[in-house]
Amino acid sequence: MKSFEIRPVQTKDNGAIARIIRQVLAEMGAARPGFAWSDPELDAMAQTYDHPGTRYFVVERDGQVMGGGGIAPFACEYPATCELQKMYCLPEVRGQGVGAALISRLLATAHKLDYQWCYLETLDTMTRAIRLYERNGFTRLPQALGCSGHTACNRFYWRPLGAFINQN
Repeated sequence: MKSFEIRPVQTKDNGAIARIIRQVLAEMGAARPGFAWSDPELDAMAQTYDHPGTRYFVVERDGQVMGGGGIAPFACEYPATCELQKMYCLPEVRGQGVGAALISRLLATAHKLDYQWCYLETLDTMTRAIRLYERNGFTRLPQALGCSGHTACNRFYWRPLGAFINQN
């Protein structure tokens, strides 16, 4: 396996991460409204996540962006909750520990930012991601918590961060 680096997103990464997100969403049958596909910030991730309480990290291997993921305040009625957002990796790096390292970094960052809970939305076709979330302490919820805008998602999870321990 080639090594990879997880680092904060930079403006130069905007095009690459937008292409990756759209590619993975198309692969999973989610290239349509109701998913992140329609989010206006996809083409400006560095700027979108350059605000208090937000972070976005990219996975880089051999100088190429191969994936990424972020956290941001959950803009609904849960003030101590962040949302794990736009976590996608290219097929070439799946199954190599990249997702586990990325989610570990995101959860540790959320904990350092004093979030108490982390929420996420996904869909049934993202089976590998679902296993990753469940291995990392996320519990499935029967319905969405609020107003994320991703109305087509059909799986909802959250986990406490107060006792976060790096599991990876």
